[in-house]
Amino acid sequence: MESLFRCPVCGAPLDRGDRAYRCPAGHSYDIAREGYTYLLPPNQKHSAAPGDDRDMAAARRDFLSKGYYDPLLNTLCCQILSLSGESPVIWDVGCGEGFYTSGIFRTLAAAGKSPRMAGTDISKPILRSAAKREKGIAWAVASSFHLPAADGAADILLDCFSPLALEEFRRVLRPGGHFLYVVPGPDHLWELKQVLYDRPYPNEEKETPYEGFAYQSIVPVEGTITLPCQADIRALFQMTPYYWKTPKTGAKRLADLESLTTRISFRIHIFQKL
Repeated sequence: MESLFRCPVCGAPLDRGDRAYRCPAGHSYDIAREGYTYLLPPNQKHSAAPGDDRDMAAARRDFLSKGYYDPLLNTLCCQILSLSGESPVIWDVGCGEGFYTSGIFRTLAAAGKSPRMAGTDISKPILRSAAKREKGIAWAVASSFHLPAADGAADILLDCFSPLALEEFRRVLRPGGHFLYVVPGPDHLWELKQVLYDRPYPNEEKETPYEGFAYQSIVPVEGTITLPCQADIRALFQMTPYYWKTPKTGAKRLADLESLTTRISFRIHIFQKL
């Protein structure tokens, strides 16, 4: 059966078999028992094990499964539902452990649509976690800057906190297709940052036009969450960039907390390809 994926070596369509994807030229890619495949050639890897490691994958899975970011998921589902036809092709690039990918897939299916979805991430441990969430989605370890997708293949492309690969996004989206780019809002995790840093500053809020895309809207998502235990606080910390660049004194202050209430703030930038 022809899949959404293209061969990362020759660009030909990949057919999915029971245990592997194969292209007409004979290139073959095994399907792991969890259900994902590995489409990241050695020349696209910047390290031996790129992306989030196993501990970060576990932190994301544990934190998101408790519903703390459900307001963002629910808003994404509403937006994508309104932009979707009956059988949309949707790519979630830098999909992480598949929380948003799976939630969107299930929402569209529950609405009577027949989505075809692919989730890609450069991290093998995190894709292993994603593939366990939903068997109806095609999962692959792949770079956002070299998506294993045909030109104009996607109706909707989602990038949630992942690097911008605009040239590749323009290639993969069909004309008239939509690109949703999720970034933190100004006050996102402000109270967490107050614990970590002596002088925190808000995230920059800007509206950046991108060549080949027309702005449709910017959808805000705001809320407050309370983390009742140190395990959840640490899981959130491990999900953020602050985990790598926080002074030891700030990290210790956070580790001493038994609970934390903090704002969450997101912006969904919605573009249409010209």
